Amino acid sequence: MLLGAPGFAQQSEPYRLTLRDAIQKGLAANLSVLAANARLEEASGTRTRRHSAAFLPRVRSESYANFQNRNLKAFGIAGPGIPTIVGPFSNYDFRVALYQNLIDLQSYRSYKASEAGVEARKLDYQDARDLIIRTIAGLYLEAQSAASRAAAAQSRVNDSQAFYQLAQSKHDAGTATGVDVFRSQVQLANDQQVLLAAQNQTKQALLALARNIGISPATPLELAEPLRFQPRSHPAAEEIVGNALQSRPDYLSLVTQRHQLVELERASRARYYPKLGLSGNYGGLGRSIGGVEQTYLVQGQMDITLFDRDRTGEAVELAARIKAIDAQIDDMRRGIEQDVRAALLNLESTADQIAVAEKGQDLAQRELKLTEIRFRNGVTNNVEVTTAQDEVARAQENYILAVSNYVDATFALARAAGGTEQNIDQYLGNP
Repeated sequence: MLLGAPGFAQQSEPYRLTLRDAIQKGLAANLSVLAANARLEEASGTRTRRHSAAFLPRVRSESYANFQNRNLKAFGIAGPGIPTIVGPFSNYDFRVALYQNLIDLQSYRSYKASEAGVEARKLDYQDARDLIIRTIAGLYLEAQSAASRAAAAQSRVNDSQAFYQLAQSKHDAGTATGVDVFRSQVQLANDQQVLLAAQNQTKQALLALARNIGISPATPLELAEPLRFQPRSHPAAEEIVGNALQSRPDYLSLVTQRHQLVELERASRARYYPKLGLSGNYGGLGRSIGGVEQTYLVQGQMDITLFDRDRTGEAVELAARIKAIDAQIDDMRRGIEQDVRAALLNLESTADQIAVAEKGQDLAQRELKLTEIRFRNGVTNNVEVTTAQDEVARAQENYILAVSNYVDATFALARAAGGTEQNIDQYLGNP
């Protein structure tokens, strides 16, 4: 069962990998996602600590067993008949102590800042996942493009093999020269060289894809989805930008981090406000364990900071950090609009390129067919054939490149628009 499971190099059949499967594996195994999740857990721990400091009581238990003497003179107790040293004597003290904040605005604002910090880390975690989706989709696309080039190269090798056999048979019949045979052999060798390079590039792309989705590079992979062109419509740029500002986790994270800094500013100002607390203890005190008597203490406490120069420096630091993050927010807002508009321009351009490339492919194939007929009928030599083969290769590459760029622009638009994981069907080519 283990040997037949996906991801093990010992399996005999290649593992057919869909884009959805690749994305899910990448999200589960990628280091960036794991690190972002660890930062989120750290921020959650910080929030728990701040909540405890602001709202929850602190309770501790203390137990003492003492054997001591005292120098009364050291305490200002001296006089005729009063000994200097008293003791030794023992006492036992068993006590539970409690402290509870009643009013502490600094702790409260620190807690609110930690809440914003957790939300920012959640958004960072989501942004890491969205980036990994974009990366894995791009790697899958590279493998698709490489596989398409290999398939096109294989078809050209098949054509060259057929043309070589045709030239050989015509030479044997005395209707073609030896140069025609050599020329067809050279073309076949060139196409075989291109095929080998394309096959190696496909294997390299699959290795990179496997490494980034947590699969052993030794595992044989096979793409379940070939490269294809699927045109689709998109909203206007203004609508996409508006939605992106409401859903892009990297942008929302900056906004949340700014809110966190504002709460820290409020906490800094609250250092001068009075703090009220209630403390007390309850337990037993006695000279011996059998003589322990119940004792208790209840007291209110008010703390007021009269001078704290450190707060001034802290306020300057926080103001500078807010200024810096405001600049980041403004820059990202412009960057999001640029990303959206650039992706839309690329989609429009590559869609036009695909239309031209499709026409070019059709014309190149027709040209190759006509030259084959001319050569077969002895109207010309196979120079026209090899020239037409080169034109077919160029047209195929133009089409593959145009489709790859269109799909990549779709990925880029989905990333720029935000909500990548929620709108994952845009990556999968589903309506």
